[in-house]
Amino acid sequence: MLVKVFGSAVYGIKATTITIEVSVSQGINFLLVGLPDSAVKESQQRIESALQMQGFKMPGRKVVINMAPADIRKEGSAYDLPLAIGILAASEQISGDRLEQCVIMGELSLDGSIQPIKGALPIALQALSEGFTTCIFPVQNAKEAAVVEGIAVYGASSIKEVIDLLNGAETLPPEKIDIEREFLRHNDYEADFADVKGQENVKRAMEVAAAGGHNIILIGPPGAGKTMISKRLSGILPPLTIEEALETTKIHSVAGKTGKDVSLITRRPFRSPHHTISDVALVGGGSFPQPGEISLAHNGVLFLDELPEFKRSVLEVMRQPLEDRVITISRARFAVEYPASFMLVASMNPCPCGFYNHPEKKCVCAPGFVQKYLSRISGPLLDRIDIHIETVPVPFDKLSDHRVAESSAAIRERVIAARNIQKERFTAYSGIHCNAQINSRMLKTYCMIDAAGQNIMKTAMQRLGLSARAHDRILKVARTIADLEMSQSIQPQHLSEAIQYRSLDREGWGR
Repeated sequence: MLVKVFGSAVYGIKATTITIEVSVSQGINFLLVGLPDSAVKESQQRIESALQMQGFKMPGRKVVINMAPADIRKEGSAYDLPLAIGILAASEQISGDRLEQCVIMGELSLDGSIQPIKGALPIALQALSEGFTTCIFPVQNAKEAAVVEGIAVYGASSIKEVIDLLNGAETLPPEKIDIEREFLRHNDYEADFADVKGQENVKRAMEVAAAGGHNIILIGPPGAGKTMISKRLSGILPPLTIEEALETTKIHSVAGKTGKDVSLITRRPFRSPHHTISDVALVGGGSFPQPGEISLAHNGVLFLDELPEFKRSVLEVMRQPLEDRVITISRARFAVEYPASFMLVASMNPCPCGFYNHPEKKCVCAPGFVQKYLSRISGPLLDRIDIHIETVPVPFDKLSDHRVAESSAAIRERVIAARNIQKERFTAYSGIHCNAQINSRMLKTYCMIDAAGQNIMKTAMQRLGLSARAHDRILKVARTIADLEMSQSIQPQHLSEAIQYRSLDREGWGR
């Protein structure tokens, strides 16, 4: 008897339906074809043990399984469950009437229990688009897939529950998720700007960065609060939209990082990899491509603490994703694409000892060491960071001040208002959502400055020694500052503030 069972393969953040054809006929053999990898080939032993533990058996006949399309490599142990169901249906041990409506995925343990898989959400989305009515997943993945409306998602803990469901039993209810409630439940952030004493200039720079989606770097001595402030940035960003939440959840689902019983990622991600990270771990890749930290930070924040301590090769691979907001990983037979639209937040000491330009402590670095330390960050990478802000230690009178500082919620309201202005401004442009994404041609339209502004810019370029690459960045940041003040045009004071955020472009800095 020949039956067809449907599974799915995930490449990038998109799924491809896999048709598993199972034929049981006269003879004694077990053949598995269709470009399976080692993990798929080993499924025979897991399936045989699982069926025996649940009171079923492998047919003592010739079993031929084809996984189509045959030119796509099938990877991982998530095909155990559909293969087992196909064998049972083809050997007439269970009913196969509902199989054509179902997409089934899951890894089997030897006792018949089902282990979680990666990529349940993109699989469910693809199944819905192709007209399937039912998805059967491990119980740990059911909530994640249930956010897809229009398809019934069942979470099973053992193969016996799947068999009963396919035989018509109603003992396993479909998973239901209230998306609005999920957003409300995870809307609070633990870290709040109200906890930050002093550092008003740094908090202002963070507000500007959040309002315009600008990349930012904090330069200051140890203990000045760089990390503490950076960890609070995601709390002042606008809330995720449902589309952003789905896309973010898909990436984390593919990487297997959604967490137990998590249905939807409703907070903007904050990723903080250690400086020993490899370039593959940062941008993604590997023998079986997986998203890296820059994709896991999609729609959120990527925080690189002690930026000069990262390997030069690791930092350089970020240049293209920072510009294109997507990372493409190519292999001999295929290429996958992961979204990578994130805000880069970096921090660094001004020198190896950490006390260059300190108001009280003396820098003990040898001549030339400061510039050598700063040169670990290449010009092209620094060119993609809009805001440079210097931090200084908080004085005692500020630390001992018991007055509560402005909360993240209050700052977020201003950020949302500025983002709404930008959303309206760029309605006609595809892929442009905030000021940081403005290209050179759009600068002439949206970042015009008057004669007074031109004079300020000219003076800054000449007296402060600002580099030519700083020009466009200053205009973008000035446009964001104007949006925060609800100003239609860029005023001289907006431009002056933006110029202050280019510390590392000044001639003589670090020399």
